[in-house]
Amino acid sequence: MRSLFKTLIYLLILTNFLTCNTMRNSRKNITAAELLGNQEKMAISYGGYRSVSRRVQPTVAQLKEDMKILSAMGVRLIRTYNVHLPEANNVLKAISELNQENPSFEMYVMLGAWIDCKNAWTGFEPIHHEESERNAVEIEHAVELAKQYPEIIKIIAVGNEAMVKWATAYYVQPHIILKWVKYLQELKKKGELSKDLWITSSDNFASWGGGTSDYHVPELNELIKSVDYLSIHTYPMHDTHYNPIFWGVQENELTKSKEEQVDFIMERSLQYAISQYQAVKNYMQRLGVQKPIHIGETGWASFSNELYGSAGSKATDEYKAGIYYKKMRKWTTENKIACFYFEAFDEIWKDASNPGGSENHFGLFTIDGKAKWAIWDLVDKGIFENLTRDGNTIRKSYDGDFQKLFDEVEAPIKK
Repeated sequence: MRSLFKTLIYLLILTNFLTCNTMRNSRKNITAAELLGNQEKMAISYGGYRSVSRRVQPTVAQLKEDMKILSAMGVRLIRTYNVHLPEANNVLKAISELNQENPSFEMYVMLGAWIDCKNAWTGFEPIHHEESERNAVEIEHAVELAKQYPEIIKIIAVGNEAMVKWATAYYVQPHIILKWVKYLQELKKKGELSKDLWITSSDNFASWGGGTSDYHVPELNELIKSVDYLSIHTYPMHDTHYNPIFWGVQENELTKSKEEQVDFIMERSLQYAISQYQAVKNYMQRLGVQKPIHIGETGWASFSNELYGSAGSKATDEYKAGIYYKKMRKWTTENKIACFYFEAFDEIWKDASNPGGSENHFGLFTIDGKAKWAIWDLVDKGIFENLTRDGNTIRKSYDGDFQKLFDEVEAPIKK
């Protein structure tokens, strides 16, 4: 009897070992090509900062809390923005620990390497055709992390909105992004990085050729041919102020209910984003290139006391943000396009001097773990049960009172 008991224990340990080993191999072998656009492995943009300053870094324990929340939602791929701050290292450490604690846990990373021009953020005149000396350090650290965590890091993005010309404080010309993309692709050829690691740059749709002709330079064309896929950004919310051709309740919609009016304007917002995606695709195809295009960023703030709020375009509230989220997720899912929706949690450091600034309110969750209207249905399903953020249970914003939320919604009349 004792011998049988020992045998059963041994078999249990062996089974557990084999299961863990199988899951580790599965995580290691899955590729970006298999992840991007996979309906069962949702993507999202993630920053775990809770404070008004990034000098206060989230702890590994806090990051693990967030990863569990995102995993419960069905997220399997997150996007980070730079590697020079401890958060990127700690996110990878948090995921690695969760993998060890639970062999079935899955979370992968699109790692961002921040790219600047010479004199960016220094007070001196930015030199956009030259690069910051820091870029090489950022890239090399990204390479180190990709080698250390090959089972987690599946994509490296060279720069975040680094080529778009309205980023006047730091943007670079395409030849600088191209240089580092080619460098990483060469490391893949040499076997120093996995051949399945995908390299891209995550930038505004205009920077990828979908905008004005001043972006259509030979270096951009070569960059499009050099990346493994195009990661584009599209933000209709910003253009409710800057280019509101699609925005506002039209004359023939004035007799409709507020709910119908909002749905019409949000559908036009979605179509506006789709048109920017299509513009990039058209430009790429004119070059004779065929490769995947995924959305590296899109989102809609739930509040603003400035250009997009009640005194401005009246674009921002939880209801419109939720409608955009649902429509964008539906379209990208149906078309097998990955969408790194911006973003998972509110981050109040982004506009620290103005708590009501729109940049602080793009999350699907508030800082203290309230689920905004976009994902109230997930709360109803109970998927966040026993999960917390900084000690707070995941509950609905507005205490789940839809009428209270909807009473704050404004339907802007088209001018």
